[in-house]
Amino acid sequence: MMWDFERCVSVFKQEIGLLQKLSLVQDSVHKAVMEREWTDFEWKIAEINQLGAEFAVMDGERAGIFAALKEKFFTQEWLANDSEPSFYSLAAKLPPDECRELTGLFRELKMSTLKLKTQNDIFTNYLKEIKTITAAWLEAIIPARGGKLYTGKGRQASAELHSMVLNQRV
Repeated sequence: MMWDFERCVSVFKQEIGLLQKLSLVQDSVHKAVMEREWTDFEWKIAEINQLGAEFAVMDGERAGIFAALKEKFFTQEWLANDSEPSFYSLAAKLPPDECRELTGLFRELKMSTLKLKTQNDIFTNYLKEIKTITAAWLEAIIPARGGKLYTGKGRQASAELHSMVLNQRV
């Protein structure tokens, strides 16, 4: 792959757009969980998976573009230092306008990724905490079950608490 500034800008913008879409869908999943609204839940998870797959493709293309940029500006100095050049050190070798645009987009991409990761970590921690609280609550109100859960037909169910529905008769 040859270095192509316009293609690099396009890939960065597409990745940023995908991250923004992922953030919106992730927010709607979080809202659905908080409000116990399960009607479109499967569709939202499928959409997150689809956007994640699209992002993986774009990320692979970005890696190829970075490799082409590295090849264009490769120097023996990097071999002597035994270090990989950073994106910023490579971008600094571009004309000033291109450098400014690419580093701005790259910074926005990194910030969007960090924001999405942080949102995901917070949501995952919330779900883990709810799982722990629910397990402790069940153990407190039904101590005789000894950590075992049963299905509606009386068979022993997994104690993992991946999902659980409580009716009003508990």
